[in-house]
Amino acid sequence: MTEHFLDDCQKRRLTERVDILTAVNILKSRGYDEDEMISEITRIFYVDLDAYNEIVTVAR
Repeated sequence: MTEHFLDDCQKRRLTERVDILTAVNILKSRGYDEDEMISEITRIFYVDLDAYNEIVTVAR
């Protein structure tokens, strides 16, 4: 895994389902499992966690 260091002010907001789904698909394609995905996605983005959980639950 590559280390990324971002200030909170640099984080992009992920509130649209299509954007969250895109991020999830990218992380999956890079080999992240479900536990690693939530850690990685919240480290890089401000995420609507309700939408994230719905997307991950449906994708199972």
